[in-house]
Amino acid sequence: MRQSTYETDTGLRDKAVLVSLITSSIKRESTDPEHSLQELVSLAETAGVEVLTTITQNKETPDSKWFIGKGKVEELRAVADELGATTAIFDQELSGAQVRNLEQTLDLKIIDRTQLILDIFAQRAKTREGIIQVELAQLSYLLPRLSGHGKNLSRLGGGIGTRGPGESKLETDRRHIRGRISDLKAQLDEVVRHRILYRERRRKTGVLQVALVGYTNAGKSTILREMTKADVYVENQLFATLDPTSRTLELPSGKEVVLTDTVGFIQNLPHDLIAAFRATLEEVNEADLVLHVVDSSSPMRDEQIAVVEEILSELGASGKQQITLYNKIDQCTGDCAALLPAAGKDTLLMSAYNADDLERLRQTIQDKLTGDTRTYHLPAERGDLIALAYRMGEVVDQEVDGESLRVTVELNKQDYEVHGYKLEAYVEQPGGFRSAEERI
Repeated sequence: MRQSTYETDTGLRDKAVLVSLITSSIKRESTDPEHSLQELVSLAETAGVEVLTTITQNKETPDSKWFIGKGKVEELRAVADELGATTAIFDQELSGAQVRNLEQTLDLKIIDRTQLILDIFAQRAKTREGIIQVELAQLSYLLPRLSGHGKNLSRLGGGIGTRGPGESKLETDRRHIRGRISDLKAQLDEVVRHRILYRERRRKTGVLQVALVGYTNAGKSTILREMTKADVYVENQLFATLDPTSRTLELPSGKEVVLTDTVGFIQNLPHDLIAAFRATLEEVNEADLVLHVVDSSSPMRDEQIAVVEEILSELGASGKQQITLYNKIDQCTGDCAALLPAAGKDTLLMSAYNADDLERLRQTIQDKLTGDTRTYHLPAERGDLIALAYRMGEVVDQEVDGESLRVTVELNKQDYEVHGYKLEAYVEQPGGFRSAEERI
């Protein structure tokens, strides 16, 4: 047997063989297994892993002991020995027992897709909130698998699968980990409380919120940077953004809204991660408008759209007012361009680097958030109605008209739908206006 790789130096880069099992159930799903494996390659490279080769197996159902077949395990061992691999990364989630059996047989570090994604998040978390959420997700993933990660837990060499909570925490027992999870949840509850207070203050000031959502690497951060001149990290890699970033965006009318960039989604996003990041992702629920950014050049864009819509539904945000942005249109040619939908009021074809496209997006956002401009004749003594007019939008003109105040309001759609009926009796009509008495 070759020398064990568990006591590796932290400065050495993991060398991995990537493994995918294609079962009958996976074939019935809409996800393309080949694309999923290519995505795993991108994830591994994002995590700093050197990908040596990939191995696939077609099998009716997963093997309960090895996940892949016994013969394929032997093939994997031979390939790993020949190429000098230190790690095997599986495209599907493994049980603790499967990890233990594979580690003992292969003498490799065994990582699955979920653990790889969690590791990338651990590398990218910078804020206190992000670090708490990643550690909570990793420990929640680890707890039921303690019995299957014997060598993984004792490994002091670092590398993928050991970042985030830290090696010392990974060596603790279940009781310690449960205690740590409880502590993290309490800290996260405090973060949630502060976030709710912030949202309430924002609502009271009438600031509108626009959220960028989409598949990872669709170009959300680039749009934020180009539209607001924000100094945000932009890179052509998966999960370049982890911690949400909000910036003020000025619309053509001069009105300002808050534009928020959120973490990208991906197929098979770990449920522990969704649960831990719910406080952050709920920014989408609070948004007045959702901008769904799609990588129009991706050959899997329809599947990626479906993944985003499924996660939005899980978050309870599927009914939000939404604009779909087919980004990277400059990279979409031939059949890719021919299959694009037609542009419309809810669909824009654009490039984040095209100034005209960005200006059109600003106007579309304004049109979506702003209702009609209406003029009301409000009795001067009805301070409650005058205050309501100011709350429902932007008052662009006002003048005293006898015992009435004539106000012209550029309405906010959401507020108008809730409170607008209170002012309908005072709206100015062609040739005059109808008072409450006249309307009756």
